[in-house]
Amino acid sequence: MEYTKLPHTDIEVSKICLGTMTWGRQNTESEAHEQMDYALDHGVNFFDTAELYPIPPHPDYPFLTEKYIGNWFAKTGNRDKVVLATKIAGKAPFTKHIRTTGFSPESIREALDASLERLQTDYVDLYQLHWPERNTNYFGQRGYTHSSSDHWKDNIHQVLETLAALVAEGKIRQVGLSNETPWGTMRFLEEAKVHQNLPRMITIQNPYSLLNRLFEVGLSEISMRSGIGLLAYSPLGFGVLSGKYLNDSAAENARLKLFPNYSRYSGDTAVEATRAYQEIATRHGLSLTQMALAFVTGRPFMTSNIIGATTMEQLRENIGSSAVHLNHEILEEIEAVHSQIPNPAP
Repeated sequence: MEYTKLPHTDIEVSKICLGTMTWGRQNTESEAHEQMDYALDHGVNFFDTAELYPIPPHPDYPFLTEKYIGNWFAKTGNRDKVVLATKIAGKAPFTKHIRTTGFSPESIREALDASLERLQTDYVDLYQLHWPERNTNYFGQRGYTHSSSDHWKDNIHQVLETLAALVAEGKIRQVGLSNETPWGTMRFLEEAKVHQNLPRMITIQNPYSLLNRLFEVGLSEISMRSGIGLLAYSPLGFGVLSGKYLNDSAAENARLKLFPNYSRYSGDTAVEATRAYQEIATRHGLSLTQMALAFVTGRPFMTSNIIGATTMEQLRENIGSSAVHLNHEILEEIEAVHSQIPNPAP
């Protein structure tokens, strides 16, 4: 396993991060514990979760993922071996079972304290804003369309003040963003630059894969020049980049069979691109999973690649991809496909 540091910190994290969003819907608690055992034993010291998980969110399965992790910490005593990241959910129709407010000081405190209780810990290493409060383009929206009905008032200074207080209390070590845009990222960074008593966002958790490289449009330059690291989610595009949907080998409990409305990575052009990437991988003696994950992990702006698995076989292959390094020829062939079919799954 290769390691790096969270930007501007001395916190060392594995380049592969264990994602947890299936635990509680597609995975039982015992399966979640088995995954954490295996991941830690194989060098993965970075776990990412959220109060919203499992996904799809549903009031019948509230907060199960954090509870599973907390029970594992209590059972194993491994809290000090894990760099733990979680998130506060934004305001949205699908979060009404959590709360109906946004990132007010009261909401942030309430969310963090509840997460700490479920996770059975006194602190989180990285606390992230799951998505912006304002209307903007995220969760598969390719472009930004301004809406006069967006009555969001810029509260970024207040959000950072609240987070600063929680850092001072020892409940949070570092803070980060998720599903954020270039404008929002720079707005947070500039606020912390001008007001140096405020915490600096050190990471941004956005989608990034062979099917969605929109991070490279604007955000990658911010990442490299300003030192805010990408935590890539959906590096396999909901499993599409494993190739299992191309040959209809997906199990009946596969994500897109259980939740067919999650079609972000399954459009015609995405399937066409996936086939082209499958041919490259086959030609070079790799599985499509290995190639897709190794591509993401090797990007210069990447802090950690968040993998997710529902079976131990998948988990072993995903973690094992950390040992795969793509040569110049493979990267050139990937770029050729990308130039022909750019970002088919925003």
